[in-house]
Amino acid sequence: MQNEFDILVIGSLNMDLVVTTPRFPKPGETLRGTGFQHHCGGKGANQAYAAATLGAKVAMMGRVGADSFGESLRHNLETRGVDTALTLNAPGVPTGTALITVDEEGENQIIIVPGANAQLTARCLSDREANAIQVAKLILLQLEIPSETVEKAIQQAQESAGELILDPAPATKLPPAWLSKIDYLTPNLSELSLLTGRDLNPNAPLKEIALAARILCEQGARCIIVKLGPRGALRVDERDSEIYPAREVTSLDSTAAGDSFNAAFAVSLSKGLPIEQAIPFAVHAATLSVTKSGAQSSMPSLSEVEAFIAKQT
Repeated sequence: MQNEFDILVIGSLNMDLVVTTPRFPKPGETLRGTGFQHHCGGKGANQAYAAATLGAKVAMMGRVGADSFGESLRHNLETRGVDTALTLNAPGVPTGTALITVDEEGENQIIIVPGANAQLTARCLSDREANAIQVAKLILLQLEIPSETVEKAIQQAQESAGELILDPAPATKLPPAWLSKIDYLTPNLSELSLLTGRDLNPNAPLKEIALAARILCEQGARCIIVKLGPRGALRVDERDSEIYPAREVTSLDSTAAGDSFNAAFAVSLSKGLPIEQAIPFAVHAATLSVTKSGAQSSMPSLSEVEAFIAKQT
């Protein structure tokens, strides 16, 4: 590994096993599905793949099992030019797996089995790993790896010149001490609800969402970017807030839209673009991703996003 990258993703790698069905089953009910596919996924790997597809130089830090799923996940990242020198085998455990059900409206339900992802412990962040954190322009973190690993990565990022983006997914409470150390926190609406204790539904007024996000600002968060799906994204800091609307499209599968958003946002920031340009670019990338099925297979290229933006204007 020669540190020839701008974005470092520290996170999970999963094999996604996807079932499509007209609707979600009720408890105890058996339904006939309409299709089955498996895709390379995991929030960390998704974001690494998406950022590389958008043209960034990316490195991925994580763990996979010494099995065919792990080999496929690593190879798939490498086809996009992602540096996988820090994606190592965890002996004796299987590669992480995600069981995903997608209904005919494009909504999804997901169960994650961490597997090897749980082996990316805080003790792993030494030597080459610590150096990679020091030299990255942007560090992307999620919560599908042990919390102590996330905490140590946040601490190490404080000693670097790079910016840190935390995607608080899967949803869980965050230690208050983390908030002031994160440059950008990017929850979706359900994650924001859990983080703030506010009951926010998909149609909640933007003012109400902004007030909830400002609770995190009062606790030390610098900038909250709330991912609102078809409504776009809302930026909130201690001073003001601004909505960045999304273009209406037909949604096929929303599985990795949030990962596409985070990756595109990181790519824009790594190029030195201001946040006022980085967020709209991320919204457009995420919007395009829901028009395709799968996780990494749905990630748009830079030319696709640029063409999508050109059509809109």
